Amino acid sequence: MKVVLFCGGLGMRLRDYSERIPKPLVEVGNHPILWHLMKYYAHFGHKEFILCLGHGAQAIKTYFRTYDECLANDFVLQEGGRKIDLLRRDIDDWRITFADTGINSNIGQRLMRVRQYLGEDREFLANYADGLADLDLDRYLDYFHNRGKIATMVSIPAPHTFHVIEADGEDQVRHLQLVSESKVRVNGGFFAFRREIFDYIREGEELVIEPFARLSREHQLLAYPFDGFWRNMDTFKDKMALDEICAKDRAPWQVWKKK
Repeated sequence: MKVVLFCGGLGMRLRDYSERIPKPLVEVGNHPILWHLMKYYAHFGHKEFILCLGHGAQAIKTYFRTYDECLANDFVLQEGGRKIDLLRRDIDDWRITFADTGINSNIGQRLMRVRQYLGEDREFLANYADGLADLDLDRYLDYFHNRGKIATMVSIPAPHTFHVIEADGEDQVRHLQLVSESKVRVNGGFFAFRREIFDYIREGEELVIEPFARLSREHQLLAYPFDGFWRNMDTFKDKMALDEICAKDRAPWQVWKKK
C-alpha cells in the first residue's frame, strides 16, 4: 500500500528549533523523525511513499537527493575510501514521490492534491509524519480490511497532563481528573483509507472536521484502540524525550531492529 505523509506544516510549536529546518527533518537521535516513520512503514512492506510538501519542501527534497546510506548502515571501506561496500541498505528499495501541495494548505487539501499519485489503488495509508508508535501495522490492517469501512484511525489514551473538569450549573467543580487517567481518547493518526475517502472531502476542508463528520454519520469511520507506545513531537520537550529514548537504544517504534 502507498503511504501518504503530510510533511508541509509550519510546526509552530517547534518554531524555535524548526524555523531553520522543516519539522519532518527535526532529528530524533541521529535521523529525522520522517526517516524513522518511513523505516517503520517499510518494515511492514509498505515502501511507496507520497510526501505532501509545503513549508521546507526544498530541504526535504535535498535531504533525500543527497542521502548517504553509510550514515545508517554498516559498511566496509577500502582503497582509501574509493571503494565502499554497504553491508546492508535502508532506502535503496523505496519509491518516493515528492509533491508540492502548497505552503498554507491544510491536511484535507494536501490529500486532495496527491490523489493523482495514488493511481488506481483502492486503499492507502496516511500519517501526520510527526508521531512514532510500535503499532503492529499488520494487525491494524487486518482490522481495517475485516471491518470494511472507508476510514480508520488509531485511537490512543489522551497523553496530556491537563485536568478534566466537571462542573455543575453554578460552576462548582464536582469532579477533577488528569486527562491521561480519564476515558478520553484522541486521534493518534496512522490512518488507513479506502479510495472513497475522496468523495467526502470538499475543497478547502480540513480532513478530520467536515469529511470525518460525514463519514461518522454514515457509519464509515472507525477508531482502532491502541494502548502501546505512541508519542508525537509537537514541542522541543517532546523532541528531547524521544532523543532520550533513542539514547538508551530501546526505542519501541524501531520495530525493524526487533528479532
